[in-house]
Amino acid sequence: MNVPQWPALLLCLLSSPALAAPLALDERPAGQEEWGYRPSDGTVAETTPPAFSWRPQAGIVAWEIECQHEDQGTDSRHRFDGIGFNVFCPPAAFRPGSYAWRYRGIAKDGAITNWSRSRKFTIPDDAAVMPMPPREELLARIPKSHPRLFVRPEKLPKLRELAAGTMKPQFQRLVATCDKLLVAPPPTDEPKKYPADMERGSEEWKALWWGNRVYTIAALDGAATLGFTRLLGGKEEYGQLAKRILLDCAAWDPHGATGYRYNDEAGMPYAYYFSRAYTFVHDLLSDEQREHCRQIMTARGREMYQHLCPRHLWQPYSSHSNRAWHFLGEVGIAFLDEIDDADDWVWFAMNVFYNVYPVWSDGDGGWHEGVMYWSSYVGRFTWWADVMRAAMEIDAFDKPYFAQSGYYPMYLMPPGKTDGGFGDGANRRRSGDVVPLMSELAAQAGNGHWQWYVDQHGGAVPTSGYVGFVRGQLPTVAPQPPADLPASRWFRGTGQAYLNTTLANAAEAVQVIFKSSPMGTRSHGNEGNNSFGLWAYGEPLLIRTGHYYMYGGPHHRDWVWSTRSLNNITVNGQGQIKRSSAAKGEILDFQTTPSIDVVVGEAAESYQGSDPAKGSGQRRRLLDRYTRTIVFVKPDLVLVYDRLCAVEPATFEYWLHAKNEFQVRGQRDIQAHAGDVQCRIDLLAPERLEFSQTNQYDPNPWPQITAREWHLTATAPAAAKQIEFVALYRPHRTRDAVPTAATLQRVAGGYVLEAEIADGRVVALLPAADDATLAAGGLTTKGEVLVRRFAADGTVVETVTAVAMPRED
Repeated sequence: MNVPQWPALLLCLLSSPALAAPLALDERPAGQEEWGYRPSDGTVAETTPPAFSWRPQAGIVAWEIECQHEDQGTDSRHRFDGIGFNVFCPPAAFRPGSYAWRYRGIAKDGAITNWSRSRKFTIPDDAAVMPMPPREELLARIPKSHPRLFVRPEKLPKLRELAAGTMKPQFQRLVATCDKLLVAPPPTDEPKKYPADMERGSEEWKALWWGNRVYTIAALDGAATLGFTRLLGGKEEYGQLAKRILLDCAAWDPHGATGYRYNDEAGMPYAYYFSRAYTFVHDLLSDEQREHCRQIMTARGREMYQHLCPRHLWQPYSSHSNRAWHFLGEVGIAFLDEIDDADDWVWFAMNVFYNVYPVWSDGDGGWHEGVMYWSSYVGRFTWWADVMRAAMEIDAFDKPYFAQSGYYPMYLMPPGKTDGGFGDGANRRRSGDVVPLMSELAAQAGNGHWQWYVDQHGGAVPTSGYVGFVRGQLPTVAPQPPADLPASRWFRGTGQAYLNTTLANAAEAVQVIFKSSPMGTRSHGNEGNNSFGLWAYGEPLLIRTGHYYMYGGPHHRDWVWSTRSLNNITVNGQGQIKRSSAAKGEILDFQTTPSIDVVVGEAAESYQGSDPAKGSGQRRRLLDRYTRTIVFVKPDLVLVYDRLCAVEPATFEYWLHAKNEFQVRGQRDIQAHAGDVQCRIDLLAPERLEFSQTNQYDPNPWPQITAREWHLTATAPAAAKQIEFVALYRPHRTRDAVPTAATLQRVAGGYVLEAEIADGRVVALLPAADDATLAAGGLTTKGEVLVRRFAADGTVVETVTAVAMPRED
């Protein structure tokens, strides 16, 4: 058993100058797949104390941290030693102010590295207080007897009282489920492995891969439900059936069809549902039966731990690992003091929670992998939140992320919206799909805006089953309409912006979504940077395309991951690096007002082609610049201005996608439509674009997937090193007249655009050179997009400027 905290006396011996020998500290910069040095220089911490992270190093067995407040007072220095992981969250809060921190490592032979360079950070007055209890204290909080997951033994009498009283309806639903299981128990024969001649990724393979997950859950979640209901006063037969199912599943090969490394979609639910069933029926098991369960979960737990630890603490950007760690935590709690390694599993899981979570967002509350995976992963994380609260008295919702998380679906999916835009599977989501999770988040955070969102869909949807029973009646939260919120928002950590006319109702809204992300195109957030989508009055007008039915399959890999599948631009037919952290984007500026929104993204770094001259796997940049500016003049005009500079002359293809066929009457008159909504598209520049259109993908999905979408390509007439695209999009209901007048004038330093809108006109200065002053009509700008909106009587309604230049490295 590895215990990552060293006794202080041993550390003193290892730190002795007599024993120490020089050892170089590895301080290489963090790579794109690495968590990085945290707090980094200039960081404003969200929590006090902050979570520390640094590069792991082979041969180091313990670490030290020094952290100094700027005032140099007697109580301003913090020193921590005996740290086993390359992450650390101190056990007490730091006072507000500016700090510098450094670290060093100690090898097994007592050699000590040099101190790292200092990194400075600030703790604000309003930082969330989140100290991490020491290992011994944390583990001591876990009950010694069972049950341990979701409920403590001393809480059972209260739960039984609720089951017979105010929560009797919920208890009766559990009873009804258990009675059905008594009549038709789930099968427990061991699932089959893949036949040797089965093609990975085929329909047959997928059916067995996912089918074994469903089969495993049916058996072991059924056992957990039976065991829990019996604890609350249900029939004794429930417990006996739960025990029988548990022991049947304990006979399965831990490295077979449901092994974590063989099929983690079956192995993960096996681990946590088995652990729940075990703790719920612990009193019914003989010593021999308990020992058999421990042997099985020792093998399964070690397989998970060896895969996750310590790798996940420094390289956490793996989708499945970001739920596996807390599933392993459940196993550790259920088998603490019964499996030798269980304490390590719990300690690892808690270090992930405090130091490396969430991976796919920051405190702004977005989710890189998209709304489907947000709902799935955060939803399952709430189980761990319940487990931590019951077993260790840790409130997960103290994390700053959970004070913002619910705003992500509010801005992305106003009530009634269909299609969640970016992220695998998001196009299959409706706003109502997130209501069960939003119900829990609103109650836990006491957030009236989120409760309002829930109420717009008919009210809270409580969690079902034993988890729902433990959560009890959700506390009442007064709804607060979002009238006090801006209609648009930029989620910085994920590099996505959602521009809305209103958050109240998708049927009355126009929305533009945009991505240019520092997280790149990795994992399930694989859409290219500078992509956008357009919805209006409940209908999707310009969309992301393709079908998500097999991750990494030919259609997913070669179409969905491709820039061609998005409203974006390709260079010589080539798009951005597929599914890669190297395909980085950046939002350079974001401005929002009641009448105009502007977002500016830069994505040149995402375009890289193979470079045989540099060797296999080496890349070279295709673009020096790709700056996309989107101006949303609410509600009826969207301006998209693109500036591209290629490394060498290239052709450029401008892609648009819709549910239905585009009507192309020329580049100044293109129509997209969905339902009773239309969008008139005016491609003002460059001239002489050549158009093609198809409703086929490259490649197409499985033959039985017959749904198709339309893909319009506008190709620039000649190769060039520099090009600008200027496009206007006018979404409107079919019954409504839409202004069409617009002029684009090329002047020294850029363009002057004038366009009519329903209640006036818009003038925009669009720079084409960063160092040139652009002037027209009494307006002047240098390096910034400038937009002025006029009312019908000529008065100025709003003037907005936005940075439109990439930052210098």
